[in-house]
Amino acid sequence: MRGISDAGDAIWSVALAWTAVQVTTPALAGLVVAAGSVPRALALLFGGVLADRLNARKLMVLFNIVRTIVLVAVAIWCALNVPSVVILLLAALAFGICDAFYEPAAGTISRQMVRKADLPTYGAAMQTSARLGGMFGSAVGGVIVAQIGMSGSASLDAVSFAIVVAFIAIWLRPRFELPRAARESVLRGITSGFRHLRDVPATRTLVIALASLNLAAAPAMGIGVALRATAEGWGAEAVGWFGAFAGVGATVGAAIVMKWRPRREAFAGFWAFSTQGVAIIAVGLGPLWLVIAAGVVIGFGAGFGSVLLGATFAGTTDPSYLGRMGSIISIGDDSLRPLTMALFGILASTTALWVPFVVYGLAITALITVLLSNRQLRTLSLKDPPPE
Repeated sequence: MRGISDAGDAIWSVALAWTAVQVTTPALAGLVVAAGSVPRALALLFGGVLADRLNARKLMVLFNIVRTIVLVAVAIWCALNVPSVVILLLAALAFGICDAFYEPAAGTISRQMVRKADLPTYGAAMQTSARLGGMFGSAVGGVIVAQIGMSGSASLDAVSFAIVVAFIAIWLRPRFELPRAARESVLRGITSGFRHLRDVPATRTLVIALASLNLAAAPAMGIGVALRATAEGWGAEAVGWFGAFAGVGATVGAAIVMKWRPRREAFAGFWAFSTQGVAIIAVGLGPLWLVIAAGVVIGFGAGFGSVLLGATFAGTTDPSYLGRMGSIISIGDDSLRPLTMALFGILASTTALWVPFVVYGLAITALITVLLSNRQLRTLSLKDPPPE
C-alpha cells in the first residue's frame, strides 16, 4: 500500500505544480506549491502528540478520508470550472494540515507491525515500495495532467487514497501494542516531548542527526545539478538521468538491507551517508559520466543509510514519545532545507559554481565524523535495550 500511496502523492504533486504554472504567474505558482508546508510545520507537533496518545491506525484512516474528500472536491470543481489559484491554494493548505497529523501516526506503525529486530527489513521493503511508487506516479502524473487535466489527476489520486483507506481500515492490524502517552493538554504533551529530548542523550543526538543528514545532498540534487547542466550545456535530459540513477541507487541500497543486516545499524547507516561527501564534490567538479555515477552513490547512501537509521530510531526511541520525536525531525528538516537551498544558490551566484558543492560535501563529511565520534551513538543497535 505504501507504493500506491506514494504514487498518488507524486501524481498530485505533478498536477498541482503544472496546473499552478498554467493558471498564474511563476511567483504565485511557487506560493501554491509551497503553501502546504506552512500549516504542516505549525501543526506537526500537535500531530505528534496525538500519534503518541491515540490509535495511530484510526488517525491514518481519518486523515486519508479527509484527503480523499479534498481531492474529490477539487476534481468536481475543475471538471465544472477552470482551475483557479484559490482552489489550488486551499487544496494545498488542506493537504499540508493532513500531512501534519497523518505522518507522525504513520511513523509509529512500523514499531507496531513487526518485532524490533525486523524493523530494518520492514523499513527497506516500505522504502523500496515508496520509491518505485513515486517514480511510477511522477511518470504517469505528467501524462495524465497533460491529457486530462487537474480533474483527472485529482480523481486518480482520490482513488489511490480510497484504496489505502480500505486497506488500513480492513486489513491493517498492528501486532504489537505500544504504550500510550499520559493524558494531558496538548501543550503539556509538546513540552514533555522536548523534555524527553533533553533528558535522553542518545535519542537527542539521533533526532538531530536525522533532521540534518539530507541538508547537504538535497541542495546539490535539487538545484546544483540543474545549474551544472545549464553551465555545461548538457540539457534538461542530464538532470533527468541524474535523478533516475540516484533513484536506482537508493532503491538498491534499501533492497540490500532486506537481505543483509549489519550488527551495528546506526554505525553502518552513518558510514553509508559519509559516502555522499565525496560524491557531492564530484557532482560539482566532474564530467557528465562522473556526475551520473555520483548520483548513484548519493542515492545508495541515502537508501541504505536512511533505512538503517530510521529503523534504529523507531526501535530505540521510547514508544510513548515516538510520534513527537518524529515530528521534531520533520520540523527540523522542513525548516532548515529551504535555508540550505538558498545558501547553495547564493554561493553559486557569488563564487565559482564548484564552490557550494565542495562546501556542502565537506560539511556532510564533517557532520558524519562528529556523529561517529559519539561512542553511544556509534554502538547503538536494535539488539540492545533502548537507552535510558
